[in-house]
Amino acid sequence: DPESTDSAPSPVAPEDVRYTIKVSPGRAYLPGTHPYGIGEPLRGLTDVVAAFEQRFPDTRIDILTVPSVREYLVTQLSSGLAPDILNVNVEDVWTDVHKGWYVPLDSFLEKPNPFVVETGDPQAPGVQQWWDMFRYQAISRGKAAPDGFSYCLTFDMVETGIYYNKSLFTQLGLEPPQDWEQFIAGMRRIQAHTDADGKPVVPLLINIAAFNDWTKDLFFDQVYQDLLPGIDVYQDPIREPYLDGYLDWDELAFLRQKGFFSRHDPRYRVVWERMLELKQFTNRNLMAEDLVREFVTQRAAMIWTVSPLSHRLQSDQDLGFDWDVFYVPPFTRETTEFAAEQPMCVIGGAATQLEVTNSAIADTDPSLPMADRIAQSQRLQRVVAFLQFLCMPEQYEQIVNEYPAYLPNIIGVESLPVLKPFEEILARRYTTTKWVYSFDLRFSEIQRRMLELYLTGGATLDEFLGWQEQNIDAATASMLRRKQPDTAHLERRWQELASVRASMAGLPPVSEVAQQ
Repeated sequence: DPESTDSAPSPVAPEDVRYTIKVSPGRAYLPGTHPYGIGEPLRGLTDVVAAFEQRFPDTRIDILTVPSVREYLVTQLSSGLAPDILNVNVEDVWTDVHKGWYVPLDSFLEKPNPFVVETGDPQAPGVQQWWDMFRYQAISRGKAAPDGFSYCLTFDMVETGIYYNKSLFTQLGLEPPQDWEQFIAGMRRIQAHTDADGKPVVPLLINIAAFNDWTKDLFFDQVYQDLLPGIDVYQDPIREPYLDGYLDWDELAFLRQKGFFSRHDPRYRVVWERMLELKQFTNRNLMAEDLVREFVTQRAAMIWTVSPLSHRLQSDQDLGFDWDVFYVPPFTRETTEFAAEQPMCVIGGAATQLEVTNSAIADTDPSLPMADRIAQSQRLQRVVAFLQFLCMPEQYEQIVNEYPAYLPNIIGVESLPVLKPFEEILARRYTTTKWVYSFDLRFSEIQRRMLELYLTGGATLDEFLGWQEQNIDAATASMLRRKQPDTAHLERRWQELASVRASMAGLPPVSEVAQQ
């Protein structure tokens, strides 16, 4: 069952409360918690809620923690009993938008934020459109669903980086690598090093989830980026200005049918070959749970993980070494002939992703079209007002910058100093695609299990790629059957781009799949 966290007493009598809005913000800002067991309990969201309730005495905000498992969400959403505001990965939301469980926010985002208008500053972000308040426009606006509507408020940002033992790097004469070859050479030197007790030091800590997700997307972007002008067969009119060249699931499925992503696709092979090269410098057990312990006890030189670790490292008075962060370095033509020779792209992005559920429009007739329910619902107006209030810089900063974990996505709120390296990473172009979010959970789980087997020596590259072909084909068939995209349009665009592809190297041969 959902649990309500401690919050300040309501300033009004229960009988005078017109709206009780239930909010599940996720664990990052949950009042009363101690992230990493450090510091005073969080209270930023509590203080902002109190300020909102003072502004709207007829409204009570209840902060809840709810299970993040899909079974719970489906049960609550299908019955109309979910919290009014949920923190859900928007790619998971996309699979359900046709069910009327989530409220599109476009009609509000495209209008002024009324709290900004009240400031009287005609130049303030948000005075023309609420959209304008968000710093990372590409990622925020790029979260529009395949149906063209925006269901997600990208509240803050997360990025990955390689945390490294700066003291050890200095001892070994190493600097953060500028390219893949320097990265490999540095890890070889670390691998030859032993600590004070004569024990070997692991160059890089990484788990199977990172190999399955981040590594694949980064490497894929590095070797397919220069093909995009010839294979990007659909430009979403809403997202394309912000996600230039992004490949959606239907494009991946279409390209698979043209012979891509197989044993015979030379670029696809490079993705997994370079992954196996990286594996030789990592922890042996890819399923290890507490990799951070290995890093802080100096049994490893680097750990690839997300920005919230900065809070733990910064607060550890007994750490015993200096640390810093760099990003995964790019491939060169020495790495592979298909290298784009561009910096590694952004694979992070939206962290806390807030959606408004059908509970927010419970005061309207469920038989009406969504647009009519949005126009008629007074309850929804108050729910959205709370989200708009959260986006005001003076309120927002109290929540996001209470401790260093995620990066602000509201203009006028600066990142905490320890997170500045991640801010620089987020300035890069966004990834070509997000494979684990493109298909379904079954696809991602099969890929993860087979990838672990391959990386630990249990399967050859060709054996692994054979399983991958079957996995992609099954996921593609399922998605085509359920979503029925306009493949005729994709085919027309594919033919139009034939002359562009004619001069491109490293294209796969037309396969049996493509001929079917």
